[in-house]
Amino acid sequence: MQTFTVIYLIILSLTIFTKIWLATRQIRHVCEYRDSVPENFSTQINLNEHHKAADYTCAKVRLSYINILLGVLLLLALTLGGGINVIVDFCADWLNNSLARGMALIVITMLLMSLTEIPIDFYRTFVVEQKFGFNKMTPAMFFTDLAKQTLLAALLGMPLLFGMLWLTEEMGMYWWFYFWLVWIAFNLLVLAIYPTWIAPLFNKFTPLEDISLKTRIEQLMKKCGFESNGLFVMDGSRRSGHGNAYFTGFGKTKRIVFFDTLLARLDPPEIEAVLAHELGHFKCHHVIKRIVWTFTMSLVLLWILGYLIQQNWFYQGLGVSLSSEAIGSSSSTAVALLLFLLVMPTFTFFFQPLSSLYSRQHEFEADKYAADNASVNDLTRALVKLYQDNAATLTPDPLYSAFYDSHPSAMIRIGRLQSLAHVGKI
Repeated sequence: MQTFTVIYLIILSLTIFTKIWLATRQIRHVCEYRDSVPENFSTQINLNEHHKAADYTCAKVRLSYINILLGVLLLLALTLGGGINVIVDFCADWLNNSLARGMALIVITMLLMSLTEIPIDFYRTFVVEQKFGFNKMTPAMFFTDLAKQTLLAALLGMPLLFGMLWLTEEMGMYWWFYFWLVWIAFNLLVLAIYPTWIAPLFNKFTPLEDISLKTRIEQLMKKCGFESNGLFVMDGSRRSGHGNAYFTGFGKTKRIVFFDTLLARLDPPEIEAVLAHELGHFKCHHVIKRIVWTFTMSLVLLWILGYLIQQNWFYQGLGVSLSSEAIGSSSSTAVALLLFLLVMPTFTFFFQPLSSLYSRQHEFEADKYAADNASVNDLTRALVKLYQDNAATLTPDPLYSAFYDSHPSAMIRIGRLQSLAHVGKI
């Protein structure tokens, strides 16, 4: 057995064990505190709502067990099980051009993986979300969205994939750097066109019509020095009972979006406080920081991929047989890219707590900005209502939360906001 195969299996086993262990901890911890509303929330959230949040959380985590099991079975089937070899041979029998074979290999594999995810997504939407009163979709809408997403992925992804494989043939050993430049341009383009071209494919966006609320928000934006291309309401209630607000785009395409469910639930001062939090991400440069971090990491990963493409042990260690002559061609690039995308989540899994910590720190900073520019008490009330409406558990397992959660837990977040109110930062 190849040394890299052993390393791969060890890390994969540790990853699976850790995921199952964390999921089990989360279910046990949430169930342990299911019958008692935390004291800080006892006057705002009743026991029935707390029960719903606990049961909803556990249902989602139990579904993750199936995700973990199917994910590892599919991963092993494609790699050490020889699945990629079968697809490579199939493409070779039908296509003579190495670039076309490479594209076909990745497209076929991604389609197969997507097909395995559809039953789980369907169950999540029409069983779990339906059971707890969140789902508003119909099966027709579900499959229409799926068709749109597939077509959009093809229209955007195929040219990008073609460009990558072409660069490996034409630009020599530093192809990965040139592709990184293309990758940056591609992502900035998507960010620019998403608000006006992509998002409307899935939801309807209408200008905010509430004049008093609009005036209130515009005053906050002026105070914060934020310029947008408009205030919009999204028909999120067509698909889900969950609520949210966000700003999207950059430069002249920036716009602020409110879910209609959020507007129906929160009072104007609470909406203002939630928006102040979102503007805090902008004023604290969180979006720019995350974009820079993403581009930096993508450069590192592409450099690693550029090295691995030339290493026979990388292919053999993951169960793929390629001739020495094939290594370095666009076909081998496609195989290497596919293997890299498949196994990278396994090798980077244990860095996830750092990413989650970084994200939670940004949430604290945005809360602090909201506290300085709106009302802490209004933001606190808004968050509690959102916890209620989204059935978010108030008692997550601390280790599970530290590993996965991009937002602070309710107890910690509300506690920090109350401390800000206590010192008069309102």
